[in-house]
Amino acid sequence: MLAQSPTDKFLLAALPVGRRLAAISGALALALLAALIISAANGPVHIPYGDVAALTLRGLGMRIGEGLPDSYMAIVNQVRLPRILVGMVIGAALASGGATIQGVFRNPLADPSIIGVTVGGSLGAVIAISTGLVGKALWALPLAAFVGAMSTALAVYVLSLSNGQPQPVTLLLAGIAMNALMGAGISAVLLFTNRFIEVQAMLSWLIGGLRGMGWAQLAAVAPPALATVTVMMIFTREINLLLLGDETAQSLGVNVARTRLALLGLACLATGAAVSIAGPIGFIGLVVPHILRLIVGPDYRVLLPASALGGAAFLVLADTAARLLLQPAELQVGIITALVGAPFFLFLLVRNRRMMRTL
Repeated sequence: MLAQSPTDKFLLAALPVGRRLAAISGALALALLAALIISAANGPVHIPYGDVAALTLRGLGMRIGEGLPDSYMAIVNQVRLPRILVGMVIGAALASGGATIQGVFRNPLADPSIIGVTVGGSLGAVIAISTGLVGKALWALPLAAFVGAMSTALAVYVLSLSNGQPQPVTLLLAGIAMNALMGAGISAVLLFTNRFIEVQAMLSWLIGGLRGMGWAQLAAVAPPALATVTVMMIFTREINLLLLGDETAQSLGVNVARTRLALLGLACLATGAAVSIAGPIGFIGLVVPHILRLIVGPDYRVLLPASALGGAAFLVLADTAARLLLQPAELQVGIITALVGAPFFLFLLVRNRRMMRTL
């Protein structure tokens, strides 16, 4: 359960909500800016950090950095910067979606990749690619990913209910089952797709990565992802009340069923939009909200905006590591997030088991 006792201590617990939000948002915004500059400066061609800032401002139309080489301008503003911005948007969407799903299920171990939502979105996207729907309509891929993610989330939610309440253990078991089922569906689609080029593209996409992202991908993912993240921020009061239990939330004026369904839909739309562009990048929705919850506490008025900023910075740094670790080869960022997230998930399982033994 996510509800915390009054005696729980957090790093910024002594600060009022407004100051806590300002403090964590300022720190994360600076971290995000640093991640942007570090990522844009490093690669096969290293560009000085000061030049990166000048070239970015030049790309915005300012008369600055005009004496720098045009090749630097092309590398920063046409190759690296759009990839970084796509990573920011996707990281914010996945972290916010993960935090919201944890609030909806009242389970700190819930995450789109763990309970099957990400794999469900991936199945919808793979079906859209294999059937040729992607070439017929611009929004076919995001729509298919959303339908797959939402269907999986609803199935997991229904399966986890006991006496009208979602149970943490049942939720994880249902998520494992749905991950296996959706994974089998993806394997079947790959098996029956006879076009080798499409199979190769889907296999590369299924690892999850930001390679080849440009301004067109940013234009496709930013509107739905940022819109859903913004709308989720409006529901922070309702999420806080849901953490107190359904009966308490109902008595305080929350339509529990409708609110839970709306939040689940928003989280799945954000996840589906991210998956449709970058593939199933896992564990961001688990790691980022968990770490930030230790700093700011469980209040979603602070946690949700912080998760969006933290997720953006985390994915940009992870993608930078994916590009630099094995130069000139490049890892998919989904490998990096899995290497970080899987041990973190196991650590949480062990810690929660120890906490249950002490109760």
